[in-house]
Amino acid sequence: MNSRSVSVLLIYLGLLAYAVVTLFPLLWMVITAMKSGRELFRLPPSLVPDLLMAGTPFVNFAAVFDKAGFLGAVLNSMLVATLAAFGQLITCSMAGFVFANLRNRVFTAIYVLLLSTMFFPTEVTLIPEFLLFRQLGWLDTLLPLIVPSFFVGAFGTLMMTEFFKSIPFEIEEAAILDGASSFGIFKDIYVPFGAPALASLFLVAFIANWDEVLRPVIFNSSPEVRTLPQFLLDFVGQYESQWTVLLAGSFLATLPLIMIYIGCQKWVVAGFARSSLK
Repeated sequence: MNSRSVSVLLIYLGLLAYAVVTLFPLLWMVITAMKSGRELFRLPPSLVPDLLMAGTPFVNFAAVFDKAGFLGAVLNSMLVATLAAFGQLITCSMAGFVFANLRNRVFTAIYVLLLSTMFFPTEVTLIPEFLLFRQLGWLDTLLPLIVPSFFVGAFGTLMMTEFFKSIPFEIEEAAILDGASSFGIFKDIYVPFGAPALASLFLVAFIANWDEVLRPVIFNSSPEVRTLPQFLLDFVGQYESQWTVLLAGSFLATLPLIMIYIGCQKWVVAGFARSSLK
């Protein structure tokens, strides 16, 4: 075996180890979701679920569906994640178009200031946001979860700006000579070219809003506006928790994300690759 074959073998072994480490938590979640509460804490732990061996592997999944409010929580999460993600497609792509083309000191300073907000923890802004939403009468509604994410996306702006910078200026220059307006150039050139990055941004924004736990808990307490992560918290109590049912619900909550990623995989990979190749 020559040195090149050894290098390739080591790379594959490294990727295989990374895949195992990455996928094992998901596998453990599925296995635990098909265990009884007593089997969950047995030592040493077993990789074979006892409910599967008993012929009733979906008992915990049925408990999730049977709990009141599950469908409403799914619909609320779907509404919040979809609107917030679509909002970021609009605002981040337009901001990225501006920052990619206007590179004077003023816009550079605004761009740096916007990106610096990514380094602030979410907890820092919670109290001001809570006071603002209370003044607006938005508490116990879905608006605090949709509106801020709809209009603000520092990571999305960074991603779209870097992607748009990779578009050859000669294409835009030809459009200008043909009399195209700035909005026409954005709509007819940048948006079609930016489709891979937009698909990636939609996926990232959808996942971030779908998985959000802290802000829904702070801003909403009404059962009618609970999101899916809030709903799953009902299985964790102060004195007793239904961990196996919680893991079953968590797996169900993960399925939409997996399906969306599989559907957008081609564009997501292309988007991240072109955004990083500068």
